[in-house]
Amino acid sequence: MKSAYRRTLCAAMALAGLSLTMAAPGVRADAWPTKPIKYVVPFSPGGVSDATARIVAEGLSQRLGQPVVIDNKPGVSGILGTQFVARAEPDGYTIMGGTITTHAVNPFFYKKLGYDPVKDFVAVNLVGTVSNVLVVANDSQYKSVDQIVAALKAKPGSLTFGTAGPGSSQQLSGQLFQSITGTKLQQISYKGGAAAMTDLIGGQIDLVFETVAAAKPMLDGKRVRAIGVTSTHALPGLPGVQPLADLGLKGFEMQSWQGIFAPAGTPKPIVDRLASEIAAVVATPAVQQRLRTLGVEPEGKTSAAFTAFQRAEVSKWGKIIQAAGVVPE
Repeated sequence: MKSAYRRTLCAAMALAGLSLTMAAPGVRADAWPTKPIKYVVPFSPGGVSDATARIVAEGLSQRLGQPVVIDNKPGVSGILGTQFVARAEPDGYTIMGGTITTHAVNPFFYKKLGYDPVKDFVAVNLVGTVSNVLVVANDSQYKSVDQIVAALKAKPGSLTFGTAGPGSSQQLSGQLFQSITGTKLQQISYKGGAAAMTDLIGGQIDLVFETVAAAKPMLDGKRVRAIGVTSTHALPGLPGVQPLADLGLKGFEMQSWQGIFAPAGTPKPIVDRLASEIAAVVATPAVQQRLRTLGVEPEGKTSAAFTAFQRAEVSKWGKIIQAAGVVPE
């Protein structure tokens, strides 16, 4: 009897184990999601990252049939919110809006980052890219790239440029400018781009590599003047303004970006569905128009393409930042 009982028990346990094994993936994309999804934005409300996330979340909620809820977790160049997502359960119910700052350059500015931007995440979809424009005050004596470079060659460090802090697109643009021209600019850090633009107009600093969307009102109001854009092509929103790469700065390309990441270990079927649904949202004409209003050029890159892109960005900017002698804090 005992032997028969043991055989029955073992068979039941084996069957249970088989059932668990079969259920373990629990990742059929068509069965997910069954509850709201948290979309972490590691920056304060009101900025480009936050606005981009809200546009995407709205469309994603409609397509998935579940609320996609924005959760702002700002702090230290996006580090706090990014750490939170890196430690989150990889079940498809926590995603985040990542940028060039959080997922490419932060490791080169901060020693104790608390996360690895590549190993701790799955790159889901590249929503779009954001170009900057090099601007000077409208009454500035500098009217071209050549004049700026000539002034810096004659007196290294004689010109200042404003940034929104370490790892910001303004700083990276300035760093690339110095790398390509072999010149030295003096960086003045601010808590945000708006403060830098105020000082630029007031004559306290000489240059700012500001995002196109932020600079546009000042350009339209004739308070600042555009020298060139950081993209490799002219932008429809800035007619007549040439790429810096076409103005003597060969190879100049700096575009920050807005992407969506999930914690490492998130099941591939869920990642693939997320990527596909986000791409569909980004491809919508109405969404593209809203993104372009923010200065975000729609992309919708797939997970594989975004992964390759992110790794190339880490490599590119790591070399530039390290060559500049930046020491992580």
